[in-house]
Amino acid sequence: MNIEEYISSGIIESYVLGLADAQEVAELEQLKGAHPEIQAAIDSFEASLETAAFANTITPAADTKDKLMLALQDEFVDQTNIPNQQTKEAKVVTMPLKPIPAKSAKMFQYIAAASIILFVVSATLNVYFFREYTAANKQVVALLNEKNALFTDNNNIQAKYQEITNSLQLMSDTNVIKVAMKGIAGKEGNLATVFWNSKSKDVYVLANKLPKAPEGKQYQLWALVKGKPIDAGMLNDCNGVCKLKNTQQADIFAITLEKKGGSPSPDLTQLYVLGKVSS
Repeated sequence: MNIEEYISSGIIESYVLGLADAQEVAELEQLKGAHPEIQAAIDSFEASLETAAFANTITPAADTKDKLMLALQDEFVDQTNIPNQQTKEAKVVTMPLKPIPAKSAKMFQYIAAASIILFVVSATLNVYFFREYTAANKQVVALLNEKNALFTDNNNIQAKYQEITNSLQLMSDTNVIKVAMKGIAGKEGNLATVFWNSKSKDVYVLANKLPKAPEGKQYQLWALVKGKPIDAGMLNDCNGVCKLKNTQQADIFAITLEKKGGSPSPDLTQLYVLGKVSS
């Protein structure tokens, strides 16, 4: 156990103020025998309470007694010799002033000390509950972050599952023509596959093995019809099978590396893969 963290946890204040439960008291009683620093912390907090209580005590002013008695003397009126209160004025009887005992003067000090102690206790409780609130708030934030992470992971898994399902359906469709586009000379390691639906004319591309496009560049698919290239769409940063432009006719499919956004005609010096459409 880290004794410094234990002392700073607020258990010392709770123990001294009588707020700790039975289990916490038993634990502290056991630990303070083995760790003198815990007893020192208890003594220090008790001393701070006592210092705070008596540091601001106020001694009543010398004329407080006279002012108090003067304010009260009108309250003591002799009512016994007044036959008719409506016709005669009440006789004011001045009560003899008695000296205030020394204990009464000390009472003011005790009241002031009690006020200071209540203030210190209130401040200590505020600190304790603020720590508890902060710890609970951190736990809530951690749980929310974990929930959001799990939600994001779940969405990613569902998206990948849907992607795989769509790919399987596409490959099993009897109307789909599969065109394997292999790397040209010098780029033999490249490979991409076109899935062309001969009925709907939809075109999908799976970039099996294409290097990542450099900054400012993008791969572009071409459909060659009687040697004439037709733009078939740009390959974006999609995972798995990507849907491109609907293509009515094609004898050959090819992919070139063009400037980002595409080009009206292919740069044949940047040709990466091509494949012939089987009849």
